[in-house]
Amino acid sequence: MNSKTIANGILRALGILLGVFLLCYFLNAIQSVIVYIVIAGVLSLIARPIILLLRNKLKFPNTLAVVSTMFLMLSFLTGLISMFIPLIAEQGQSLSLLEVDKLQENIQEIFNQITAYFSSRGIDVLGKLKNIDILAQFKEIPDFLNAVLATVGSLSIGLFSVLFISFFFMKDSQLLKNGVMTIIPNGKEGRFSKSLETINDLLSRYFIGLLLQITILFILYTIILLIFGIDNAIVIAFLCALLNLIPYVGPMIGAVIMFVLSMTSNIGQDFQNEILPTTIYVMIGYFIAQLIDNFASQPIIFSKTTKSHPLEIFLTIIIGGLFFGIVGMITAVPLYTALKVILKEFLSDNKIVKSITKDI
Repeated sequence: MNSKTIANGILRALGILLGVFLLCYFLNAIQSVIVYIVIAGVLSLIARPIILLLRNKLKFPNTLAVVSTMFLMLSFLTGLISMFIPLIAEQGQSLSLLEVDKLQENIQEIFNQITAYFSSRGIDVLGKLKNIDILAQFKEIPDFLNAVLATVGSLSIGLFSVLFISFFFMKDSQLLKNGVMTIIPNGKEGRFSKSLETINDLLSRYFIGLLLQITILFILYTIILLIFGIDNAIVIAFLCALLNLIPYVGPMIGAVIMFVLSMTSNIGQDFQNEILPTTIYVMIGYFIAQLIDNFASQPIIFSKTTKSHPLEIFLTIIIGGLFFGIVGMITAVPLYTALKVILKEFLSDNKIVKSITKDI
């Protein structure tokens, strides 16, 4: 091996490293665009059955079917936003710069009532916490809200971008597929094309299954909150149901939100006779709803939509979370489903692949 060969090898390695670095830098620079494309892809998969229904059953032209579907989705989004307006209007005063002290007083009142309740029963667990200023962090809330308001402009741009990309994904269902096929080696296009069709079908069913799961939880939460007269029950129920998109972690966050909002909705009433019992009953109802979701609706929906055993789904989500955190937990099932389809197409003779893909 002469010096010229060694030099060429070093230059080639440096070129590869430079190319990888530039690619990573480029992907990092356009990460918002990647997010827009991913969201648009998910929306197009969710909308796929509606478009097919309008186009095949009702004989809509393709463009009209896409426009009608997007109108339905935008109407649904507008309805969701309008649901939050009452809650925002009600909480705006207490969360504004001028009303932080009032918000602190309300929560301090509940804290004092909790302390008094346990102290009257000889439990001094909270005694040492009486003089702690647990509300100091509330001073940061106005700054946080101002930052949120500052992002409204960028969110509007993001919404327009997602809608624009979604329209073309829905209008030309082969657009994304053709983009993927350009990087597939020659001779493999047919098998990859078949795999993509199966993946589209399964993921479309999966995302619709997620919507069904959220809807069931939303109905259960709403019933629970309305029974106990919690203010803004529909909004709170929807927010807590939406958090279930984050497996395992989301329900815990939802439990904290429902606990806090259940208590604060009864500020001014007697803690022992009103606030505490109502909050306990609401949380019991919340956990019953979670049990129904975890052991009934979720396994049935996911096993039917992804053709995977509930244990597979559980392990996939856990492994995704260990490697990539919350993002990994959310994306684990779609990625695992796509991987199963590809493995079945290219390694169908493998014993392990046969076992995990027998229902696809």
